[in-house]
Amino acid sequence: MAESSSSGLTFKLHPLVMVNISDHYSRVKSQMNPPIASHSATATTTTNGSEAAVETASSSSSSAAPSPRVFGCVIGVQRGRTVEIFNSFELLYDPETHSLERGFLEKKQELYKKVFPNFYILGWYSTGSDAQESDMTIHKALMDINESPVYVLLNPVINPAQKDLPITIYESELHVIDGVPQLIFVSSSYTIETVEAERISVDHVAHLKPSDGGSAATQLAAHLTGIHSAIKMLNSRIRVLHHYLQAMQKGDIPCENSLLRQVSSLLRRLPAVESGKFQDDFLMEYNDTLLVTYLAVLTNCSSTMNELVDKFNTAYDRHSRRGGGGRTTFF
Repeated sequence: MAESSSSGLTFKLHPLVMVNISDHYSRVKSQMNPPIASHSATATTTTNGSEAAVETASSSSSSAAPSPRVFGCVIGVQRGRTVEIFNSFELLYDPETHSLERGFLEKKQELYKKVFPNFYILGWYSTGSDAQESDMTIHKALMDINESPVYVLLNPVINPAQKDLPITIYESELHVIDGVPQLIFVSSSYTIETVEAERISVDHVAHLKPSDGGSAATQLAAHLTGIHSAIKMLNSRIRVLHHYLQAMQKGDIPCENSLLRQVSSLLRRLPAVESGKFQDDFLMEYNDTLLVTYLAVLTNCSSTMNELVDKFNTAYDRHSRRGGGGRTTFF
Protein backbone atom coordinates (compact mmCIF):
# COMPACT_ATOMS: atom_id res chain seq x y z
CA MET A 1 0.00 0.00 0.00
CA ALA A 2 1.35 3.42 -0.91
CA GLU A 3 1.90 6.00 1.77
CA SER A 4 -0.20 8.87 0.47
CA SER A 5 -2.43 9.76 -2.44
CA SER A 6 -1.33 11.84 -5.41
CA SER A 7 -4.79 12.71 -6.74
CA GLY A 8 -4.83 16.20 -5.21
CA LEU A 9 -8.38 15.84 -3.86
CA THR A 10 -9.40 17.63 -0.68
CA PHE A 11 -11.57 15.59 1.67
CA LYS A 12 -13.90 17.09 4.27
CA LEU A 13 -15.44 14.68 6.79
CA HIS A 14 -18.46 15.52 8.93
CA PRO A 15 -18.79 14.22 12.52
CA LEU A 16 -22.12 12.56 11.71
CA VAL A 17 -20.29 9.96 9.63
CA MET A 18 -18.00 9.02 12.53
CA VAL A 19 -20.95 8.84 14.94
CA ASN A 20 -22.88 6.59 12.54
CA ILE A 21 -19.97 4.18 12.02
CA SER A 22 -19.23 4.02 15.74
CA ASP A 23 -22.90 3.41 16.56
CA HIS A 24 -23.12 0.70 13.88
CA TYR A 25 -20.07 -1.08 15.25
CA SER A 26 -21.25 -0.83 18.88
CA ARG A 27 -24.65 -2.31 18.08
CA VAL A 28 -23.24 -5.22 16.08
CA LYS A 29 -20.62 -5.97 18.74
CA SER A 30 -23.20 -5.95 21.56
CA GLN A 31 -25.41 -8.35 19.58
CA MET A 32 -22.56 -10.76 18.83
CA ASN A 33 -21.09 -10.68 22.34
CA PRO A 34 -23.99 -10.53 24.81
CA PRO A 35 -23.14 -10.14 28.53
CA ILE A 36 -22.45 -13.43 30.31
CA ALA A 37 -25.01 -14.43 32.93
CA SER A 38 -23.95 -14.02 36.51
CA HIS A 39 -24.80 -17.62 37.47
CA SER A 40 -22.39 -19.02 34.87
CA ALA A 41 -19.48 -17.06 36.34
CA THR A 42 -20.14 -17.99 39.98
CA ALA A 43 -17.04 -19.37 41.66
CA THR A 44 -17.18 -22.74 43.43
CA THR A 45 -15.81 -23.40 46.92
CA THR A 46 -14.88 -27.02 46.30
CA THR A 47 -11.16 -27.60 46.03
CA ASN A 48 -11.38 -29.95 43.07
CA GLY A 49 -14.05 -27.87 41.38
CA SER A 50 -12.11 -24.61 41.66
CA GLU A 51 -9.44 -25.75 39.23
CA ALA A 52 -12.10 -26.86 36.76
CA ALA A 53 -13.85 -23.50 37.08
CA VAL A 54 -10.59 -21.65 36.37
CA GLU A 55 -9.93 -23.81 33.31
CA THR A 56 -13.50 -23.24 32.05
CA ALA A 57 -13.19 -19.47 32.49
CA SER A 58 -9.82 -19.34 30.74
CA SER A 59 -11.08 -21.45 27.84
CA SER A 60 -14.18 -19.30 27.43
CA SER A 61 -12.11 -16.11 27.42
CA SER A 62 -9.62 -17.52 24.93
CA SER A 63 -12.42 -18.61 22.61
CA ALA A 64 -14.04 -15.17 22.60
CA ALA A 65 -15.34 -14.04 19.25
CA PRO A 66 -13.15 -11.59 17.31
CA SER A 67 -14.17 -8.01 16.80
CA PRO A 68 -16.86 -7.77 14.11
CA ARG A 69 -16.57 -5.72 10.94
CA VAL A 70 -19.38 -3.50 9.75
CA PHE A 71 -19.96 -2.13 6.27
CA GLY A 72 -21.87 0.77 4.79
CA CYS A 73 -21.90 3.57 2.23
CA VAL A 74 -20.84 7.19 2.61
CA ILE A 75 -22.74 9.92 0.79
CA GLY A 76 -22.02 13.56 0.09
CA VAL A 77 -21.11 15.96 -2.69
CA GLN A 78 -18.07 16.67 -4.82
CA ARG A 79 -17.40 20.21 -5.97
CA GLY A 80 -14.41 20.27 -8.27
CA ARG A 81 -11.44 18.89 -6.35
CA THR A 82 -13.23 19.04 -2.97
CA VAL A 83 -15.06 15.95 -1.69
CA GLU A 84 -17.35 16.55 1.29
CA ILE A 85 -18.73 13.49 3.12
CA PHE A 86 -21.96 14.38 4.93
CA ASN A 87 -23.69 11.16 5.95
CA SER A 88 -23.63 7.36 5.75
CA PHE A 89 -25.95 4.36 5.86
CA GLU A 90 -25.52 0.68 6.66
CA LEU A 91 -25.23 -2.19 4.16
CA LEU A 92 -25.67 -5.95 4.30
CA TYR A 93 -22.47 -7.95 3.82
CA ASP A 94 -22.06 -11.59 2.77
CA PRO A 95 -18.85 -12.94 4.39
CA GLU A 96 -18.76 -16.03 2.16
CA THR A 97 -18.68 -14.17 -1.16
CA HIS A 98 -17.06 -11.02 0.27
CA SER A 99 -19.69 -8.89 -1.43
CA LEU A 100 -22.47 -6.48 -0.54
CA GLU A 101 -26.13 -7.22 -1.12
CA ARG A 102 -26.84 -5.26 -4.29
CA GLY A 103 -30.62 -5.10 -3.96
CA PHE A 104 -30.43 -3.63 -0.48
CA LEU A 105 -27.86 -1.07 -1.67
CA GLU A 106 -30.02 0.09 -4.57
CA LYS A 107 -33.10 0.37 -2.33
CA LYS A 108 -31.25 2.47 0.26
CA GLN A 109 -29.79 4.62 -2.49
CA GLU A 110 -33.27 5.29 -3.88
CA LEU A 111 -34.66 6.21 -0.45
CA TYR A 112 -31.78 8.57 0.37
CA LYS A 113 -32.07 10.16 -3.06
CA LYS A 114 -35.63 11.22 -2.22
CA VAL A 115 -34.57 12.87 1.04
CA PHE A 116 -31.18 14.21 -0.09
CA PRO A 117 -31.41 14.78 -3.85
CA ASN A 118 -28.03 16.52 -3.98
CA PHE A 119 -26.11 13.73 -2.24
CA TYR A 120 -24.36 10.98 -4.16
CA ILE A 121 -22.66 7.77 -3.10
CA LEU A 122 -19.01 8.68 -2.70
CA GLY A 123 -17.75 5.33 -1.45
CA TRP A 124 -18.08 2.97 1.48
CA TYR A 125 -16.89 2.46 5.06
CA SER A 126 -15.76 -0.37 7.26
CA THR A 127 -13.99 -1.03 10.58
CA GLY A 128 -10.58 -2.50 11.26
CA SER A 129 -6.99 -1.61 11.99
CA ASP A 130 -5.93 -1.65 8.34
CA ALA A 131 -7.29 -2.27 4.86
CA GLN A 132 -7.46 -5.95 3.89
CA GLU A 133 -7.11 -7.71 0.56
CA SER A 134 -10.80 -8.66 0.50
CA ASP A 135 -11.71 -4.97 0.76
CA MET A 136 -10.59 -4.40 -2.80
CA THR A 137 -13.37 -6.75 -4.00
CA ILE A 138 -16.01 -4.56 -2.39
CA HIS A 139 -14.23 -1.46 -3.67
CA LYS A 140 -14.31 -2.68 -7.27
CA ALA A 141 -17.98 -3.64 -6.95
CA LEU A 142 -18.89 -0.01 -6.22
CA MET A 143 -17.04 1.41 -9.21
CA ASP A 144 -20.11 1.13 -11.42
CA ILE A 145 -21.83 3.61 -9.06
CA ASN A 146 -18.79 5.86 -8.55
CA GLU A 147 -15.79 5.40 -10.82
CA SER A 148 -13.42 6.52 -8.04
CA PRO A 149 -14.98 5.57 -4.68
CA VAL A 150 -13.42 6.47 -1.34
CA TYR A 151 -12.90 4.03 1.50
CA VAL A 152 -13.43 5.31 5.06
CA LEU A 153 -11.89 3.02 7.68
CA LEU A 154 -12.58 3.34 11.42
CA ASN A 155 -10.21 1.66 13.86
CA PRO A 156 -12.32 0.58 16.88
CA VAL A 157 -9.29 -0.35 19.01
CA ILE A 158 -8.72 2.21 21.76
CA ASN A 159 -5.19 3.60 21.80
CA PRO A 160 -4.63 6.10 24.67
CA ALA A 161 -1.36 7.28 23.14
CA GLN A 162 -3.01 8.22 19.83
CA LYS A 163 -3.93 11.88 19.51
CA ASP A 164 -5.40 11.82 16.00
CA LEU A 165 -8.84 10.52 15.14
CA PRO A 166 -8.97 6.75 14.41
CA ILE A 167 -10.28 7.46 10.90
CA THR A 168 -8.40 6.82 7.67
CA ILE A 169 -9.62 7.72 4.18
CA TYR A 170 -8.29 5.63 1.30
CA GLU A 171 -8.38 6.17 -2.43
CA SER A 172 -7.60 3.59 -5.11
CA GLU A 173 -4.78 4.13 -7.58
CA LEU A 174 -3.48 1.97 -10.42
CA HIS A 175 0.14 0.99 -9.81
CA VAL A 176 2.37 -1.35 -11.76
CA ILE A 177 3.67 -4.07 -9.43
CA ASP A 178 6.00 -6.73 -10.85
CA GLY A 179 4.97 -5.69 -14.34
CA VAL A 180 1.27 -6.15 -13.63
CA PRO A 181 -1.08 -3.15 -13.19
CA GLN A 182 -2.97 -3.44 -9.92
CA LEU A 183 -5.35 -1.29 -7.91
CA ILE A 184 -4.07 -0.52 -4.42
CA PHE A 185 -5.33 1.59 -1.52
CA VAL A 186 -3.52 4.85 -0.78
CA SER A 187 -4.26 7.01 2.25
CA SER A 188 -5.44 10.60 1.89
CA SER A 189 -5.50 13.50 4.30
CA TYR A 190 -8.77 15.04 5.43
CA THR A 191 -10.21 17.79 7.59
CA ILE A 192 -13.23 17.83 9.89
CA GLU A 193 -16.07 20.05 8.66
CA THR A 194 -19.11 20.84 10.80
CA VAL A 195 -22.31 22.84 10.55
CA GLU A 196 -24.28 24.42 13.37
CA ALA A 197 -26.74 21.52 13.72
CA GLU A 198 -23.88 19.01 14.00
CA ARG A 199 -22.09 21.06 16.63
CA ILE A 200 -25.27 21.17 18.74
CA SER A 201 -25.81 17.42 18.33
CA VAL A 202 -22.22 16.50 19.20
CA ASP A 203 -22.31 18.78 22.24
CA HIS A 204 -25.58 17.15 23.34
CA VAL A 205 -24.10 13.66 22.99
CA ALA A 206 -21.00 14.71 24.92
CA HIS A 207 -23.11 15.95 27.84
CA LEU A 208 -25.52 13.03 28.07
CA LYS A 209 -26.13 11.77 31.60
CA PRO A 210 -24.18 8.54 32.20
CA SER A 211 -26.18 5.32 32.46
CA ASP A 212 -24.73 4.51 35.88
CA GLY A 213 -26.68 7.37 37.43
CA GLY A 214 -23.89 9.93 37.67
CA SER A 215 -24.76 13.03 39.64
CA ALA A 216 -24.94 16.57 38.32
CA ALA A 217 -21.69 17.34 40.12
CA THR A 218 -19.97 14.57 38.17
CA GLN A 219 -21.26 15.99 34.89
CA LEU A 220 -20.15 19.49 35.88
CA ALA A 221 -16.69 18.21 36.80
CA ALA A 222 -16.40 16.42 33.46
CA HIS A 223 -17.55 19.55 31.62
CA LEU A 224 -15.06 21.78 33.46
CA THR A 225 -12.30 19.24 32.85
CA GLY A 226 -13.01 19.35 29.13
CA ILE A 227 -12.92 23.15 29.12
CA HIS A 228 -9.67 23.13 31.10
CA SER A 229 -8.09 20.70 28.64
CA ALA A 230 -9.18 22.85 25.69
CA ILE A 231 -7.75 26.01 27.28
CA LYS A 232 -4.54 24.18 28.16
CA MET A 233 -4.16 22.98 24.57
CA LEU A 234 -4.87 26.47 23.23
CA ASN A 235 -2.25 27.92 25.58
CA SER A 236 0.36 25.39 24.47
CA ARG A 237 -0.27 26.10 20.80
CA ILE A 238 -0.07 29.86 21.34
CA ARG A 239 3.20 29.32 23.19
CA VAL A 240 4.61 27.31 20.28
CA LEU A 241 3.57 30.06 17.89
CA HIS A 242 5.18 32.68 20.13
CA HIS A 243 8.49 30.76 20.29
CA TYR A 244 8.39 30.32 16.53
CA LEU A 245 7.99 34.07 15.94
CA GLN A 246 10.78 34.84 18.39
CA ALA A 247 13.11 32.42 16.61
CA MET A 248 12.16 33.96 13.26
CA GLN A 249 12.83 37.44 14.61
CA LYS A 250 16.27 36.41 15.89
CA GLY A 251 17.12 34.83 12.56
CA ASP A 252 17.41 31.29 13.87
CA ILE A 253 14.92 30.03 11.28
CA PRO A 254 14.15 31.39 7.81
CA CYS A 255 11.27 33.78 7.35
CA GLU A 256 8.19 32.36 5.63
CA ASN A 257 5.68 34.93 4.40
CA SER A 258 2.83 32.43 4.10
CA LEU A 259 3.04 31.56 7.80
CA LEU A 260 3.31 35.22 8.74
CA ARG A 261 0.13 35.98 6.84
CA GLN A 262 -1.69 33.22 8.72
CA VAL A 263 -0.43 34.57 12.03
CA SER A 264 -1.52 38.06 11.03
CA SER A 265 -5.02 36.83 10.19
CA LEU A 266 -5.24 35.24 13.64
CA LEU A 267 -4.11 38.42 15.36
CA ARG A 268 -6.73 40.48 13.56
CA ARG A 269 -9.42 38.51 15.39
CA LEU A 270 -8.15 39.59 18.81
CA PRO A 271 -9.44 43.20 18.74
CA ALA A 272 -12.96 41.86 18.12
CA VAL A 273 -12.76 40.02 21.45
CA GLU A 274 -11.45 43.11 23.28
CA SER A 275 -14.00 45.50 21.83
CA GLY A 276 -16.38 47.57 23.90
CA LYS A 277 -19.41 45.67 22.62
CA PHE A 278 -17.89 42.41 23.82
CA GLN A 279 -17.28 43.86 27.28
CA ASP A 280 -20.86 45.16 27.49
CA ASP A 281 -22.33 41.82 26.39
CA PHE A 282 -20.06 39.92 28.75
CA LEU A 283 -20.93 42.10 31.75
CA MET A 284 -24.64 41.87 30.94
CA GLU A 285 -24.51 38.09 30.78
CA TYR A 286 -22.40 37.97 33.93
CA ASN A 287 -24.87 40.17 35.82
CA ASP A 288 -27.79 38.07 34.61
CA THR A 289 -26.07 34.93 35.86
CA LEU A 290 -25.43 36.51 39.27
CA LEU A 291 -29.04 37.67 39.45
CA VAL A 292 -30.37 34.20 38.69
CA THR A 293 -28.06 32.73 41.34
CA TYR A 294 -29.21 35.36 43.87
CA LEU A 295 -32.88 34.62 43.13
CA ALA A 296 -32.22 30.90 43.54
CA VAL A 297 -30.67 31.49 46.96
CA LEU A 298 -33.60 33.68 48.01
CA THR A 299 -36.08 31.05 46.87
CA ASN A 300 -34.24 28.36 48.79
CA CYS A 301 -34.17 30.53 51.95
CA SER A 302 -37.89 31.29 51.62
CA SER A 303 -38.71 27.61 51.26
CA THR A 304 -36.64 26.76 54.34
CA MET A 305 -38.31 29.54 56.31
CA ASN A 306 -41.79 28.33 55.31
CA GLU A 307 -40.95 24.82 56.47
CA LEU A 308 -39.71 26.20 59.81
CA VAL A 309 -42.88 28.28 60.30
CA ASP A 310 -45.08 25.26 59.52
CA LYS A 311 -43.21 23.14 62.05
CA PHE A 312 -43.45 25.89 64.67
CA ASN A 313 -47.21 26.32 64.11
CA THR A 314 -47.77 22.58 64.35
CA ALA A 315 -45.83 22.33 67.62
CA TYR A 316 -47.51 25.42 69.10
CA ASP A 317 -51.02 24.14 68.26
CA ARG A 318 -50.23 20.79 69.87
CA HIS A 319 -49.09 22.42 73.11
CA SER A 320 -52.10 24.74 73.11
CA ARG A 321 -54.53 21.80 72.91
CA ARG A 322 -52.65 19.99 75.67
CA GLY A 323 -52.93 23.03 78.00
CA GLY A 324 -56.71 23.29 77.70
CA GLY A 325 -56.80 26.00 75.10
CA GLY A 326 -55.03 28.62 77.16
CA ARG A 327 -51.67 30.12 76.48
CA THR A 328 -48.86 27.92 77.72
CA THR A 329 -45.12 28.27 77.78
CA PHE A 330 -43.49 26.72 74.72
CA PHE A 331 -40.20 24.99 75.16
